[in-house]
Amino acid sequence: MRVRASTTTGMMRIMGQTAAGLRSYGAIFRVPGAKQFIAAGFIGRMPTAMLSLGTVFLITAITDSYATAGLASAAGALCYALIVPQLGYLIDRFGQRRVLRPLAAAFGTAAALFLLAAHLDAPVWLLCASGAAFGAFMPPLGAMVRARWSHLAERDEGGRLLKSAFSFESVADELIWAVGPLLVAFAVLVHPAAGVAAAALTGVTGCLLLAQQRGTEPPVAPVQKVRARAITAPGMPWMCAVYLFTGAMFAAFELATIAFVDRYGETWMTGAVLGTYAVGSAIGGLWYGARDWSLPLDRLFLLAIASVVAGMAPLWAMPGVPALWAISLFAGILTAPAIIAGYSLVREGVPSHMITEGLTWLSTAVGVGRAAGVGLTGLVIEHHGPRWAYALALGFGVLAVAMGLSGARTLRAMATARLTRAA
Repeated sequence: MRVRASTTTGMMRIMGQTAAGLRSYGAIFRVPGAKQFIAAGFIGRMPTAMLSLGTVFLITAITDSYATAGLASAAGALCYALIVPQLGYLIDRFGQRRVLRPLAAAFGTAAALFLLAAHLDAPVWLLCASGAAFGAFMPPLGAMVRARWSHLAERDEGGRLLKSAFSFESVADELIWAVGPLLVAFAVLVHPAAGVAAAALTGVTGCLLLAQQRGTEPPVAPVQKVRARAITAPGMPWMCAVYLFTGAMFAAFELATIAFVDRYGETWMTGAVLGTYAVGSAIGGLWYGARDWSLPLDRLFLLAIASVVAGMAPLWAMPGVPALWAISLFAGILTAPAIIAGYSLVREGVPSHMITEGLTWLSTAVGVGRAAGVGLTGLVIEHHGPRWAYALALGFGVLAVAMGLSGARTLRAMATARLTRAA
């Protein structure tokens, strides 16, 4: 009887915590101005889930080569990785509004040049160059929105607002990954260039909408504080190393899925499978944000990364597309907690006046990883097929876990840095 009573009490406690956590999601919408910048950020982040896939569809339609498509996509990811920390620095220095408007113009112009090169059946080097420019100016609205939440949560002593907001934004990211690939997959049925055009339109629209939201914009840091760079903060190099291999893993998974479905299924299934993975991750994000975790943030991050890699393990042995759907849902549930914990670690470890740049350094690491991952995966698919590409994705994931474990002591210091500075 005691065991049964104890179990019942424990279950009721867990259910109570979960219900309280779910109610906290409603609180973020009551923050003045939050609905407006949430909507703008959602629209403006759509290119993150559309740009690479749209590029692959467009280039393969022109050249009939996954290797060439991978090269063009890698060029865009690499240039984005190089430019986005500088954008983050400028945003911290001059403010979001003053950077967003010229960035929207640059992104739209680059998209038009890329589409023109594809329409004219330009040589490979020109396709890659225009694709690189298109990817380079993709707006980092995810970092900007999270910087706004970090600023708004400074007065939240319990930390519940920031945790709920970061969890919600992770779920929004995954919803974008659920919707974006589907939009691209159906758009290219109309025309191969439609996916790229849709990515450009949503990116420009989101930038302009967010630039109008002045009330929630983080303040500009004093000049003397912005001289240092966020990458020098303790723990940031290890975080970037983990995200580099994680980015390579996700790029390999995405391109391998395109090739796998192309071989064993139909074109429309590509967006549906990638969307299933994203839906699973959204479920995982809601579950993570609704609970109070007793583990330290650094250990929670490492455990979540290891769980994501474990979810990737069976992909290479799938018998067909239905199995891919099921495994993708399970693997996706494990992804959002890793992303939320990673962003939270950076928020704790980097000074508040460098938060945008700190978050964009993670984007840089992911971009470099994606560039390497998509390039190598394209070659593997070309010569060995999609199953070996899934094995490559697993290998990248194992390296991500190894990097995290190697820097575990520094990540522990990163998790307590904000409290140390406050003291």
